[in-house]
Amino acid sequence: MSKAQTQDLPPPDTLAVDRLAEIADDDMQALCEAADAAIIDGGGFGWLKPPGRAALEQYFRGVILVPERELFVGRMDGTIYGAAQLVRPPRNNEAQAFGATLMHNFVAPYARGHGLARLIVSRLEDRARSLGYQVLNLDVRETQTAAIALYEAAGFIRWGTHPAYARADGRTVAGHYYYKLLQAGS
Repeated sequence: MSKAQTQDLPPPDTLAVDRLAEIADDDMQALCEAADAAIIDGGGFGWLKPPGRAALEQYFRGVILVPERELFVGRMDGTIYGAAQLVRPPRNNEAQAFGATLMHNFVAPYARGHGLARLIVSRLEDRARSLGYQVLNLDVRETQTAAIALYEAAGFIRWGTHPAYARADGRTVAGHYYYKLLQAGS
């Protein structure tokens, strides 16, 4: 989809979040387009420039192969416009086995403002809770102000800041660390 085609997306009739165990070709196309747009907008879950379609496809196909990762995709009217990952700790990390991590959360900039990001975070929290996790962790660059507002509105608590978290646009930027307790009394 070109930027001109996507700037004026009509309000969606339906929002949905799915956990993918495999990725159909049309879903992969939409997922890669949304990821490219998010990367260009500065929220590219580590990438600063789009790595190309082949690299994105390889990345997303790899995500669903990793037993400790679950890929959640956000849809508006059936089309993928965002995603996030639930990452469980490795089996040898018994000391931190009660906590999971929300990673690589994004929504294409042209699809924002409809509640899709909130729904993705909520469904991912529900899944972590259903698996018995007591805490959900995440980290985010200080430059990703919309994501920070989303997480704080969702009840995540900032517990620290790393002053040299990442390099973007030729400068060092800080990163913030958050957690949210998922179980009563945890």
